[in-house]
Amino acid sequence: MLTGKHTWVFNNRPVILSTGVTGGPFEANGHLADDFDILHDDLYMGKETYEKAHQFLLEEAVGKVMEKRQMTKDDIQFFLAGDLINQITPSSFAASTHGIPYLGLFGACSTSMEGLALSAFIVNYDGAEYVITGASSHNAAVEKQFRYPTEYGGQKPPTAQWTVTGAGAALVGKNKGQDENHPCITSATIGKVIDMGLSDPFNMGGAMAPAAADTIIKHLQDLKLEPDHYDLIVTGDLGRIGQKAALDYMEQQGVKLDPQKFRDCGLMIYTEDQEVFSGASGPGCSAAVFYGHLLKRMKQGEFKRILVVATGALLSPLSFQQGQSIPCIAHAVAVEYKNT
Repeated sequence: MLTGKHTWVFNNRPVILSTGVTGGPFEANGHLADDFDILHDDLYMGKETYEKAHQFLLEEAVGKVMEKRQMTKDDIQFFLAGDLINQITPSSFAASTHGIPYLGLFGACSTSMEGLALSAFIVNYDGAEYVITGASSHNAAVEKQFRYPTEYGGQKPPTAQWTVTGAGAALVGKNKGQDENHPCITSATIGKVIDMGLSDPFNMGGAMAPAAADTIIKHLQDLKLEPDHYDLIVTGDLGRIGQKAALDYMEQQGVKLDPQKFRDCGLMIYTEDQEVFSGASGPGCSAAVFYGHLLKRMKQGEFKRILVVATGALLSPLSFQQGQSIPCIAHAVAVEYKNT
């Protein structure tokens, strides 16, 4: 049901039944390498182009989701996915490979939680029994579309972020009250597009911070919660610049978060000695970190409640070339896990 003006509360508590997480060679050397299901040692992954490798990442993640539950494509009603490439072609080609009825999504780096929120909504209201949702990105494919090909060797400022080569997918299903214990999706807050007039494509964190802060505030207001209701509030990919800006913005609005409980996926995935400037980004960033690392920590009993706030910069190469500013959005999904 709708609570407040922006938030869905899922009374039937849909569950995350399985996940699949894939990554590239840079991620294989990262801080969370052990939390990936599949890691590749080459950006091409045996394919002819980076874009085909991007497609393959998502195909593998979806395949791993079904393999873990011993299910086939015929058991799944819908597949919701998206990415950053023109017309989300990697996701659409992956959907063609798997042959599951498909809804393509574009929320830029917010796509992971956009997909999870919509999947939970569909399952909660009996629109399906099983839905797979996923998001993906590929560093070399994205860089040459939005900035410069990696071969060009263009210099980046400290505010820039590193696009994750990775994909994360999840199977969302009905909560049947069985003995199995799975993380429950309890609510989702849908964000609005916020444009503060920033136009620097090398400072996405700064551009997205107001949208992240706005969605977190709306979520807490709609559900009449204090920030400490959650063991962790994690943003998708604000990086160092955006994380600090979001904290400052929320404090100005009277919402003070504990910095120890406010984390960013883009600051978690890589090690300190990996040169990623302000942090990581890409739809695959929050998808891989949440579906791999954070859900694992929940199942180990470290967290009971997490609010995941995936942020997205909704620019395109065309809008940037025409000198437009960067509109941004953030979607939040609350997940609970009670270890029995």
